[in-house]
Amino acid sequence: MRILLTNDDGIDAPGLTALFESVQLAASHDNRPVEIIVVAPDRGRSECSHSIETSQPLRICTVREGWTSVNGTPVDCVRVAVTAMGLEPDLVLSGVNAGANLGVNLMISGTFAAAREASSIGIPAMAVSQYRRHEIPRSWTHVPHWLLETLIDFWNADGEQYEVGARLWNVNLPADHDDPSRIPSRVSCEIDRCPIERNGSMDPEGTVRFEWDFHGRPRESGRDVAECFGGQITISRVSPFFDSAH
Repeated sequence: MRILLTNDDGIDAPGLTALFESVQLAASHDNRPVEIIVVAPDRGRSECSHSIETSQPLRICTVREGWTSVNGTPVDCVRVAVTAMGLEPDLVLSGVNAGANLGVNLMISGTFAAAREASSIGIPAMAVSQYRRHEIPRSWTHVPHWLLETLIDFWNADGEQYEVGARLWNVNLPADHDDPSRIPSRVSCEIDRCPIERNGSMDPEGTVRFEWDFHGRPRESGRDVAECFGGQITISRVSPFFDSAH
């Protein structure tokens, strides 16, 4: 099984290494041989949504064996890997993003956009993000263990039927806690539909600033925001066009 990894935090991001290690661990547990190929942006491209690079030619650079950077967006990386490089992946995994991608955030997430691009052209894809809180120290060592069952379930979910596109999962890990060896429970849930309230202001020089409370945002009970903020690993199955998956 050939698995393409990408992200929106850049080729050097620790979350991408954590995803690579997660696939290795899951493949070992599932006794499944895999080939892992990484094609990721050459720098951070967070919150770029489904944009593509049109101001300059796309160029690829071999970082090390099996790891390639592209001077473009996450969507560009998927397109380069599939078309220009001819990699023909069986699955695409995007992440692990340093910050949650929940609810309406999916509309601006480069992490999710890469997975969405793959799904739209018929390749099963999953986006993975890690919810962060400022008062909790960041770590990545727990990620392979927290993702283990979800990865195995994802690549064994061949029976899922979608109206349009290949299967597309959006996964969010809850904030780190004092005992990262304790694996949170998993819940399947739909995407929250509440907007994030923003307060905008402009100074005399014309500079505009927006402020919002990401952690205190409105939420719908039982959907991804409430469940992830409540400490669960959330798994949302959607179509590349944000419809509910069937």
